[in-house]
Amino acid sequence: MPEQSPLVPAEGDPFGPHNLPYGVFSTADEPDRRRLGVRIGDQVLDAGAAANALGSPYAALLDRPSLNPLMAAGRTAWRDVRRALTAWVTVPAHRADIEPLLHPLTAVTLHLPYKVADYVDFYASEHHATNVGRIFRPDGAALTPNWKHLPIGYHGRAGTIVVSGTDVVRPSGQRKAPSDPAPVFGPSGKLDIEAEVGFVVGTPSPQGTAVESASFRDHVFGLSLLNDWSARDIQAWEYVPLGPFLGKSFATSVSAWVTPLEALDAARVAPPARTDALLPYLDDADDEEPGGFDLRITVSLNGQVISEPPFSAMYWTAAQQLAHLTVNGASLRTGDLFASGTVSGPAREERGSLLELTWNGTEPLELPDGKRTFLEDGDEVTLTAWAPGPDGTRVGLGEVTGRIVSG
Repeated sequence: MPEQSPLVPAEGDPFGPHNLPYGVFSTADEPDRRRLGVRIGDQVLDAGAAANALGSPYAALLDRPSLNPLMAAGRTAWRDVRRALTAWVTVPAHRADIEPLLHPLTAVTLHLPYKVADYVDFYASEHHATNVGRIFRPDGAALTPNWKHLPIGYHGRAGTIVVSGTDVVRPSGQRKAPSDPAPVFGPSGKLDIEAEVGFVVGTPSPQGTAVESASFRDHVFGLSLLNDWSARDIQAWEYVPLGPFLGKSFATSVSAWVTPLEALDAARVAPPARTDALLPYLDDADDEEPGGFDLRITVSLNGQVISEPPFSAMYWTAAQQLAHLTVNGASLRTGDLFASGTVSGPAREERGSLLELTWNGTEPLELPDGKRTFLEDGDEVTLTAWAPGPDGTRVGLGEVTGRIVSG
């Protein structure tokens, strides 16, 4: 029996030709040379070398050290390049040219796949926002009066977006418990995770022009998993009245793989029913396709699954978030990253942060290596996810991992 081609992943592999996420990699023999890659099974295809070997007109977009040129090329180019890549990895006649350009995933180093322009983080899960409200405002309304009228968010720090596998240094800052007479300075004692999904902008928009939710596909290139690390004690002292700052800006981890939106057509779902009327620019009732995504996320702490948040439960969609962040005329730039906010579902085992899972430390998690309220030095957190794909397949979204080290 002939040996199976590495271009033919095992049946059920979530990184088959129906997926083809993009990343940037380097090899041990050329560690300083970054190349655009496409994942197929447990292999990484050098996309630029493939384009040159086959005389493709897309070599100028693929033979690059980052995704930014391809993302900036626009939706037509994204579609055409994806069709070409699909043919290169599935048509047997191309195997002789393509197979020598594959690199085992275990033999490459993955890098941040694009240059981040701006970073915005939202607060789009009603379950998460309700839990947080109940924790910090037990005698008041769980949701703030504006929550169901607009996607709440804050502008983060693009320079501290790091790729999966990067250690996260425990941040220090001011904190003050309600019983403390004065603030103190030191390392955070309430370091947390936030299981999120990040959306990456490709096509820019001019300043002074709003982008409608229906134009989501024209501007957003793809998505990836994201962990918005949060120092809850620093955040609690600083966030009034302007919101998150040092409690968030020290690190945000993203997956090394960006899944193109076209790979997720079968995962599109309607968002939860809205209980309040929406202003016209956020009303997506007439959009051609549903704005939600059925993404199944798993959160593991030191190898132990602690949560499985469902992205389909998110109240505000990424298309509405895009419309809101540009409605004042703010421009989009290639490489802009906007995150969903913590993904949480209605069940306890679906909460996407330790703040919720331990109810602000009052209900510790029981793990094989001991109890946890918040993260300890040496803890490693991994987010993985998959989505329904065409014909019963699964689309893998890669992973985002980070390990806590002392500052």
